[in-house]
Amino acid sequence: MPPRFETLPQRRSIIDRRTVADALAALEGDRNTLRNAATALLKQALDAGRAEIGRRLIEHPSRGLEAAAGQAFLIDQLLRLLYDFTVQRLYPMSNPTAAERITIIAVGGYGRGEMAPYSDVDVGFLTPGKQPPWAEQVIETMLYALWDLGLKVGHSSRSLDEMVRQAKSDVTIRTALLEARYVWGDQALYDEAARRFKVEVQADTARQFIADKLAERDVRHHKMGDTRYVVEPNVKEAKGGLLDLHTLFWIGKYAYNVTEPAELVEAGLLSRAEYRQFHRAENFLWAVRCHLHAISGRAEDRLTFDLQREIAERMRFADRPGKSKVERFMQYYFLQARTAGDLTGVFLAHLDEKFAARGRRFGLSVLRRSPRKLNGFTVIRGRLAIPNDGFLAEKPVRLIELFALADKHGLEIHPLAMRAAARDAKLADDIRQDPTANALFLDVLTSPRDPETVLRWMNEAGVFGRFVPDFGRVVAQMQFDMYHHYTVDEHTIRAIGLLSRIEHGELETDHPLCTVLLKQIVSRRALYVAVLLHDIAKGRGGDHSVLGAEVAHRLCPRLGLSPAETETVAWLVRYHLLMSATAFKRDLSDFKTILDFAEAVQSPERLRLLLLLTVVDIRAVGPGVWNGWKRQLLSDLYESAEEVLRLGHKQKGRGERIAAKQEALQALLGWDAAQFDHLVRRLPEPYWVAEPEDVIARNAGLIAEAGSAQLSISAQVYPERGATLVTVYAADHPGLFYRIAGAISVAGGNIIDARIHTTRDGMALDNFLVQDPFGRPFDETAQLSRLKQAIEDALANRGKMIDRLMAKPPSRPRAEAFAIAPNVLIDNKASNRFTVIEINARDRPALLHQLAHALFQSKVTIHSAHVATYGERAVDTFYLTDLTGEKISAASRLKTIERRLLGAAAGERITDAA
Repeated sequence: MPPRFETLPQRRSIIDRRTVADALAALEGDRNTLRNAATALLKQALDAGRAEIGRRLIEHPSRGLEAAAGQAFLIDQLLRLLYDFTVQRLYPMSNPTAAERITIIAVGGYGRGEMAPYSDVDVGFLTPGKQPPWAEQVIETMLYALWDLGLKVGHSSRSLDEMVRQAKSDVTIRTALLEARYVWGDQALYDEAARRFKVEVQADTARQFIADKLAERDVRHHKMGDTRYVVEPNVKEAKGGLLDLHTLFWIGKYAYNVTEPAELVEAGLLSRAEYRQFHRAENFLWAVRCHLHAISGRAEDRLTFDLQREIAERMRFADRPGKSKVERFMQYYFLQARTAGDLTGVFLAHLDEKFAARGRRFGLSVLRRSPRKLNGFTVIRGRLAIPNDGFLAEKPVRLIELFALADKHGLEIHPLAMRAAARDAKLADDIRQDPTANALFLDVLTSPRDPETVLRWMNEAGVFGRFVPDFGRVVAQMQFDMYHHYTVDEHTIRAIGLLSRIEHGELETDHPLCTVLLKQIVSRRALYVAVLLHDIAKGRGGDHSVLGAEVAHRLCPRLGLSPAETETVAWLVRYHLLMSATAFKRDLSDFKTILDFAEAVQSPERLRLLLLLTVVDIRAVGPGVWNGWKRQLLSDLYESAEEVLRLGHKQKGRGERIAAKQEALQALLGWDAAQFDHLVRRLPEPYWVAEPEDVIARNAGLIAEAGSAQLSISAQVYPERGATLVTVYAADHPGLFYRIAGAISVAGGNIIDARIHTTRDGMALDNFLVQDPFGRPFDETAQLSRLKQAIEDALANRGKMIDRLMAKPPSRPRAEAFAIAPNVLIDNKASNRFTVIEINARDRPALLHQLAHALFQSKVTIHSAHVATYGERAVDTFYLTDLTGEKISAASRLKTIERRLLGAAAGERITDAA
């Protein structure tokens, strides 16, 4: 019996094998009747055992290893009962030959004695040689019975020779057999199999096995996103998950023949303290995995948002000021995942000493030859090391110097030095005010080489959070929403890395403007510090921008920044969301928007710094968040604000700008004066201000082509904006906008921007920028045709649109996990000409349509709409006037509009809309 089963309390309350065996012995009938009756009895035992394990898990929600062992114990007993019943009652042998022997082995995780409730049952059937007919019948009968029990079985049946041959040729089979454990059957046959595996497969192949397992781990990490700080992690396969811990055990078992993780200490691969960390992490991760399976009722290893909340409840995490129970649970999860990463480094260092050939190391590239001594540190085969175990404690500034030297000389840090840094990290408390330590830290942060990698090492060792306690508060802190893909510390370090890559010119294609601006800025140090601090006050309750600015005022002088630099950093942290909020939620063609933004920014240098901070902040949120549309909006805002800051009141007036646009457009179109003048007379002045020249040119072509037609629709890819431009030219009538918005949604499109115009002769000219659900343009002919047809059907009132909209599946199915109270903000100061209304709500397909319908009911005119999404949250902004073209100022009317919009945002069904 495995040691884990021996420590399992009250095993018979999970399953009493003797009682079930007696019940099986009492069964009577022919073979078919016996088989069916036995399966029913075993199913009852399986369900009762699972229920008991589940009850214990609820009662002791953090005993993960106990729950995993209980599940494996239950399967063991069922297999033994099934085997005995099959060979004694269904296919008895009175005088078996030496060839008619079977041994059943548990392999993989089941072999280790660990299973989640719905894990695969990985079993192997071994025979001495070629399978005789009797063995085939037994194995087949047992497999059918296991499937009838509802178990997912991973099985193999091999002779001993086949086992050896396949284990030699396939590392996956070798790994599974490495953990093979005797379950039942012929004990002597199992002993022979174990001996042959050790002698013929395992001997003298440890080095290759280790290299294969590390390569396999790297491939898995890359597939899972290559970071342990993804906010919906896979508990089994992600970086820092159970498979990483299992990989350490497999390697230890293969190289040192350990049978239990605790024996890794005796083998010298882990210290006692590190084994305790290993055990704690493994126990917690198993608890989470068992809860995942229990709640889902199936094999589910991804810790999704909807399950995070429930598991946090089950594991008895509580809310704290500024931090919900689910955020506290996930922070603890990420800290355990980090432990797995730390242990991997230490473990590999020990293996390296024993197995690595000269100049090569496991999983690590060969580096150029380096000096042997650096400020008392040593360099061992290209890695920065410490001469003795007490080296850092003798002079705690060396804790920071270790990372500064690694950065300066392009060296990796030896895992044993990382282990010492992690152990001595608390000494960083004593050097926080040390000028040398702060100067070294600032050198790493603002390094012209690779600050991201070295800061990540510093964070993994726990030194970063100790030296900068405010940063320590956000280590492993997740943000419970669908927008942020990473924990706060990982997001911050990635943002610093992106800034460094832009500075090196590596992202010039994506960020041509930022690449140029980084060469022009004066306050380089302030920018890097601002990126470090922009989210540092998250999770404290209150506005993290305001609280972060207070941290900056306190921390920057300590780091050695001048008063002017400190002021710049504090301002950038305080207003780091200003530029994105203005660009994505406001109308940039409204000059008041630009003036208000420029007044807040006040200087061209701040504007440059703010753009750079905004870009790396958005890009570091996660893959797919940054796109061409956001780049265009931020560039437009930068250029408009830069002109205001540079020229002040000397800039062109509204009339001059319109005249310049019209002159450029006439040259572009090549129309004669009469034709062009006719177009100018038809289009109102606000149109010329709001639309860029390339859109006006496309609109002019559509108008000319339409002639006297009452409806004309154009849909064409607009690569500069990363979207599809949909233009509807139609006879104007009330409710046109909400119908078009609904039609675009029915066709599978997301509107990101809309501008609504009416010509002087009563035609509507509406421009929509549309993307697919993945943030890409509609560019296939069939998609564009579907879009046009949907709009035609909506305007012709064909079919009940609201039913089709409500039938569409939500774009983010797990958004229901988040409580978002609808909110309506009315602002009459943001624009001189329009009432600006911003609505925050949970994103869904029919949202814009319902909001636009509420505004139609309120008898207002929509001039433009701007849509921004942040994961599960949508922010829709409308620029409105009343039907006479004036701002809406009556308090009672604004209250009515607010009430209608709140109802629409909450999803109240439209009853009188087509």
